[in-house]
Amino acid sequence: MSGFRISVISGPNLDRLGKREPAIYGTATLDDIHRAVEEAAQAHGASVSCMQSNCEGELVTAISHAGDRGFHGILLNAGAYTHTSIALYDAIRASALPTVEVHISNPDGREPFRRRSRIAPACMARVAGFGPSSYVLALLGLLGHLEKQRLDERD
Repeated sequence: MSGFRISVISGPNLDRLGKREPAIYGTATLDDIHRAVEEAAQAHGASVSCMQSNCEGELVTAISHAGDRGFHGILLNAGAYTHTSIALYDAIRASALPTVEVHISNPDGREPFRRRSRIAPACMARVAGFGPSSYVLALLGLLGHLEKQRLDERD
């Protein structure tokens, strides 16, 4: 797998990782997670660009322009916007890029309001519940999907 560029987008409150509810989210910071994703990408000949915003509009812009910026896919941890944002759903659909929904915790095992994802129907897959490793697992799955897609186009 080589040459793929992946946009890693994290939403609200994820900048508080390491301090925010460590019993649920662990002690790794978002910078720690970004470093792990960057290392995994490099090991597979890919590159990532990581960003975080607490602002829904900034997330929408990052998603909708990802293809224009040369990205091949998106890893998205939309945080609480997962459960509320039709705008993020629309941006994912409009981007036409394969997008993997990522969660550090398992939303299905938490409060009832976290069990519904508004963005899931626009995403190709979801990785959740593996702590900070969810990001790396999502990256590996997305890279495998992109490589298969590349091979299928050659046939």
